[in-house]
Amino acid sequence: MFLLDFSKPINILELPQEKEWQKNIISFLKDWYNNSETMVTQTSGSTGIPKDIVLTKSAMTESASLTGKYLNLSSGDTALLCMPSLYIAGKMMLVRSIVWNLKLYCIEPSSYPLKNTDKKFTFSAMTPMQVEKSLEKIENIDKLIVGGAQIPSSLLSKLKFLNTDVYESFGMTETISHIALKKVSGNSPCTSFQLLPNTKIRVDRRGCLCIQPSFLSEEIITNDLVSIISDREFEWQGRIDNIINSGGIKIFPEKVEKQLKSIINREFIISSREDAVLGKKVILIVEGDIIPELKEMVSQFTFDSKYEKPKEIIYVNQFERTKTGKIIRNKIF
Repeated sequence: MFLLDFSKPINILELPQEKEWQKNIISFLKDWYNNSETMVTQTSGSTGIPKDIVLTKSAMTESASLTGKYLNLSSGDTALLCMPSLYIAGKMMLVRSIVWNLKLYCIEPSSYPLKNTDKKFTFSAMTPMQVEKSLEKIENIDKLIVGGAQIPSSLLSKLKFLNTDVYESFGMTETISHIALKKVSGNSPCTSFQLLPNTKIRVDRRGCLCIQPSFLSEEIITNDLVSIISDREFEWQGRIDNIINSGGIKIFPEKVEKQLKSIINREFIISSREDAVLGKKVILIVEGDIIPELKEMVSQFTFDSKYEKPKEIIYVNQFERTKTGKIIRNKIF
């Protein structure tokens, strides 16, 4: 672990760079403080081939400012960087620390970020897997953003009992990390995402979310199906490119997954296979060893629609994931 105290001048040449993760942080800082007005970062690759995105430093600065205001960050607060600085989540932790003059403690990214420290932090960002592996110490963090993948219901149920303010984030590289947060900890967790200030949203004719943050010149059109509750909040329903057409009925995998998370305490996804009658049949793919009782549990489970019930259960040793932890759905078979 090493400290970047942005409340005072930083000498990049004095920072450790023996390991690759340290070199990546140094490289980002050099790029940030050079004369260029833009930076290049890469998408995660969860919905396609990873690609380079050019972002302006002014937009990254405004995004960081909005997050800090939403979370009431102050100069001198302590933060923890435990995500790779090659991707937008890690880069924006650095930018937020620069903008808000935070004391940023940097550790090597791993699944167990709090394993070797008992230090307390004002703010951090993690993936769901990192949170799951850090529950015993997670209350050492006052405010925590969780992103990179959906939070499993099994983890959500544990977060309700924490004193830490935990927020699920919604966003992507193109929107410079998150544009909305949803508090999921405490006795009264939110069911919808709350937009950061100065962000406008609408849905297109497909029902997909279109985003216009104040710091971007162009509207971002997504493949995320949402239900807009007000001009400040929305509920996420799933990805339009994941829809399964089974016998003429549209099935939303993420919606079915949300239901089944109440009975499956394991990583899984809803997918489909070719079927002579239905065209596509709904299947349940579970990671890890066979669960003997699962077939009976699923057959007796009450779905919102009978068409959502999986026709087959398949087990895989391990899902292929992006470097940020997202399951790559199109690489199952």
